[in-house]
Amino acid sequence: MRRRNMLTAMTAALALSAIQGTTALADNPVLKIGFVGVTSGPAAAWGISNQRSMETRAEWINETGGYTIGDVTYDIEIVSFDDQKDPKRAIAGMEKMAQEGIHYVVGPNVDDGAAAVRPVAEATGIIYFPYAFPKPLYTAPASNAVLGMVANYQSGPAIYRYLMEERGVKTVAFIAANESDPLSQRDSGREAAEALGLEVVSANVTYQVDTTDFTPVLTPVIRTNPDLLVLSGVTPANAPQLLRSARELGFQGIISTETAQDAQVLREGAGDLANGFISVGGASTPEIASDMMNEFVARYTDMFGEYNDESNTKVYALEYILATLAANPAAIDDVEAFKQTIDTFEAPNPYMKGDAVMRYVGVSSFGQRRQIAVPLVVNVYQDGEFETLFVAEVD
Repeated sequence: MRRRNMLTAMTAALALSAIQGTTALADNPVLKIGFVGVTSGPAAAWGISNQRSMETRAEWINETGGYTIGDVTYDIEIVSFDDQKDPKRAIAGMEKMAQEGIHYVVGPNVDDGAAAVRPVAEATGIIYFPYAFPKPLYTAPASNAVLGMVANYQSGPAIYRYLMEERGVKTVAFIAANESDPLSQRDSGREAAEALGLEVVSANVTYQVDTTDFTPVLTPVIRTNPDLLVLSGVTPANAPQLLRSARELGFQGIISTETAQDAQVLREGAGDLANGFISVGGASTPEIASDMMNEFVARYTDMFGEYNDESNTKVYALEYILATLAANPAAIDDVEAFKQTIDTFEAPNPYMKGDAVMRYVGVSSFGQRRQIAVPLVVNVYQDGEFETLFVAEVD
């Protein structure tokens, strides 16, 4: 009888402990932040980096007690939607966010998707952070989109100027997939190159995204013998194939792109033939990374078993959203208050050493502050990993 009473008491104590634990976890209200972007198909690496960065940071915040905005401390929940690089699905994803009462969304990752969701975002009161470059998304009268990275028309000129000054580049050729995003990036790249005084020797060759043999596509471009070959808007899946084909055709010049890439994909798809490939990297280098950035990388790696350098950039969107809400708690349910805060917002940048700050930029490109300030890090691929080529800033 005594044993039964002891077991009963122990069971009751465990039950009470479980209830108390559940209550403790439920103490914080939940703040939902959305993600709508591509996590499948050739461009999947871009969106996967977004989603994983957000999930890593949210888990970290929740583990350490939540995020305080005004007088309330919230647990952060990431609500994700794979748009499969399809504008119609991107619209469906944004509508889903609106139905769930979510006012802040990261993504989409491509131009078509970001443009497609604009009417939904504006009609339902959603601020979204695309990784897409069309200027009309960020130029008045548009006001709900905030560019989450450095645009190709900002990074392209920086890369071309560096190569002109440091490597003596004088001629350039462009090749792009026959889709709106890469074609737009090709056109703006060509405009920037010509403005800098580079001779454009080829800019009309395109390919289909499902191409498997790039030799016939690249042959006429290689014959123009450019100093620099730009793979405009190239996806992480297509980049290794293009690099391999260009080198096997005997191209000895420099190859670059303004899109972010995945070192593992390059290593597996092109090996040493990818050496020297220049791309836009994550917004960090060992020299400028803070302890918090290093911990983010470690946590991300622990969660997913690998790390994508591009996540050094993708970690920022969620941080900007939360810090801006903290600066003006009224913006939790009022995106107009968020917009008003953008112009004066400034907070310490936790991912960089020193006195770096987070702020919104974009006046030079868009006439208003509709871009987050992240360092422009340009990488070169060498022997299986990225090395920093140079670091710059964008106004």
